[in-house]
Amino acid sequence: MSAADSIRHVIIRGGVQGVGYRAWAEYEALTLGLEGFVRNRRDGTVEAVFAGPTAAVEAMVEACRRGPPGARVTALDISEAGPEAIARRRPGELFSVLPTA
Repeated sequence: MSAADSIRHVIIRGGVQGVGYRAWAEYEALTLGLEGFVRNRRDGTVEAVFAGPTAAVEAMVEACRRGPPGARVTALDISEAGPEAIARRRPGELFSVLPTA
């Protein structure tokens, strides 16, 4: 990735499991041309990493504030991440839906 690219680690809080959040995030991320992953966490949150052009990453983070129909997002925890964060995705995939962590 170039110096203009961004990588963000996002924890989505609220009623975000059991509403199709992971499938929605995968679709939206791939539509924006982003790399990364999404997964449920045992604490009831959804974790995601988005990497790509800064404007596309920021658009995805903003979309996460709403999520899919049925989601009730109450908060996002957003932090910068390094290239090692996207290395968790499955080999050969641009964006992965990973098992619960």
